[in-house]
Amino acid sequence: MLPVTQPEAIRHLLNAVAQGDVSPDSALEKLKYLSYEPVDDFARIDHHRALRTGFPEVIWGPGKTPEQIARIMETMRHQTSVVMATRIEPEVYAQLRSRVPGLHYYELAKICAVQGRNETSQPYPLPPSRPGRISVLSAGTADLPVAEEAAITAELCGFQVKRLWDVGVAGIHRLLSQREAIADADVLIVAAGMEGALPSVVAGLADCPVIAVPTSIGYGASFHGLAALLSMLNSCAAGVAVVNIDNGFGAAILAGQILRTVQKVCDRELSKGA
Repeated sequence: MLPVTQPEAIRHLLNAVAQGDVSPDSALEKLKYLSYEPVDDFARIDHHRALRTGFPEVIWGPGKTPEQIARIMETMRHQTSVVMATRIEPEVYAQLRSRVPGLHYYELAKICAVQGRNETSQPYPLPPSRPGRISVLSAGTADLPVAEEAAITAELCGFQVKRLWDVGVAGIHRLLSQREAIADADVLIVAAGMEGALPSVVAGLADCPVIAVPTSIGYGASFHGLAALLSMLNSCAAGVAVVNIDNGFGAAILAGQILRTVQKVCDRELSKGA
């Protein structure tokens, strides 16, 4: 199959649609699986991931040189509205910003983002473009980098995000004072270390999905987040999904997929009634 940068495959498909040999819906399905675009010999950009999964490819920063990250970002920004790279250390960002015009850095979340070249330049944070509200809770201040990774990822994916920081179970009144905000959320992301109890408590108060994110915060027997992970997996409260340790990014994408699925179901039911 031809890479997406070569026009022959797309031209052939469009001609087939114009001649009535392929329906527009079938053409869209084929476009979802057009091949990748190579970047030298170190990367293959999956431009059509958003068509298949709802969200574009995201760059994992560790293990890549600043030059490689910059080349990938410049290639991707031609095809998507926002390009995002995760786990970018400040010293890496210092090298990237001179190579990628318009690059924005979220230092606490360690996320870099740049808008696509065809997008109207807007100040960060970008305004919500998708329906649904995601609320992100952190048990303590030490959990903020992971919680903020989830919040920024969700915002860059187009969702409205509300932050509720430092509401851990050690001071339960701080959490209970946020009951109205918890009730207003469509999906909740809860980041906690130590014994990882906060998601279970939140799930007992909420009528929406709760995504638990164990963090690697805690004393020796927390085993770098393993204790929190096991606590969350053993939650007595129903409706709790658990992602891997420190995986704020994965929690945000899961929350986004939940909201996208709700929208798909609503659209399907509306089309039945039309």
